[in-house]
Amino acid sequence: MRAVAEQSTVRAKPFLKWAGGKGQLLSEIDKRLPKEEIKAGEIDTYIEPFVGGGAVFFYIARKYPQVKRFLLCDINEDLVNCWNAVKEDPERLVRKLRELENDYLALDESGRHKFYYGIRHEFNEKRNPAHLIFLNKTCFNGLYRVNRKNKFNVPFGRYKEPKVCDVENLRAVAHVLQRAELVTCDFRDVGERTETNDRAFFYFDPPYRPLSATASFTSYSRDSFSEQDQKDLAKLCRDINKRSAKFLLSNSDPKNEDPNDHFFEDHYKGFKIETVKANRAINCKASQRGQISELLITNYSYALT
Repeated sequence: MRAVAEQSTVRAKPFLKWAGGKGQLLSEIDKRLPKEEIKAGEIDTYIEPFVGGGAVFFYIARKYPQVKRFLLCDINEDLVNCWNAVKEDPERLVRKLRELENDYLALDESGRHKFYYGIRHEFNEKRNPAHLIFLNKTCFNGLYRVNRKNKFNVPFGRYKEPKVCDVENLRAVAHVLQRAELVTCDFRDVGERTETNDRAFFYFDPPYRPLSATASFTSYSRDSFSEQDQKDLAKLCRDINKRSAKFLLSNSDPKNEDPNDHFFEDHYKGFKIETVKANRAINCKASQRGQISELLITNYSYALT
């Protein structure tokens, strides 16, 4: 591992935009954390099997220093490799991103368009983490989407002054990540890796169960997240509960579209299920963006304050 830059005074925050990011729900999630157990040291490990942009991880790492170990996982190999690149050698990443940012911003829109697709092609050939960050900052809506051949295929985004290289935040992220292990794996494997740890707190933020047949956005990896995957995740939560570990899970509320859809009541029976309001972040029609209900599910009780 390369030497990591000294800790920045900047608070680490997500360095990638990611579909379903939880920045807007942090206050609601914080209200429902097992705070007393964390502060008392009864919970010393935080596990997030769908890390994405990591908004909840960064929040907990900053606010609850009692948590000593973080296990961050995702099935998306490109994403995890990018996280590890920030952790292991942020200065090398900064140099490459500065070069990309300077070259890109010096061009007119036509030149930027050509430059973007050149980097996209190179990323699909070499899977360079710096290229992924560049694409994330300059593509349409900051999306990550791949086709069946695992080729990144998000089109060019017309941003005037995208901040490709956020030096201070990347250094802050690298510092925080020294306390974390980052692994590419399926969520089911996370359960097997941690089956003896009853002092763990799991936060699950899976690809959301679609609100309708046409609302699915599951291509954050080459494989979709199916209804069976949702059921397997519910089973994992029941297994975690049996060994006295704690979990909090977020998901879509199907009752936004169908009041008779009882999927979560059926599969998370006996657990605490609450609805909270969130802004719909992904919809091609502006008229259909707005506040909807989402679910927060836990296997422990808490008092909202």
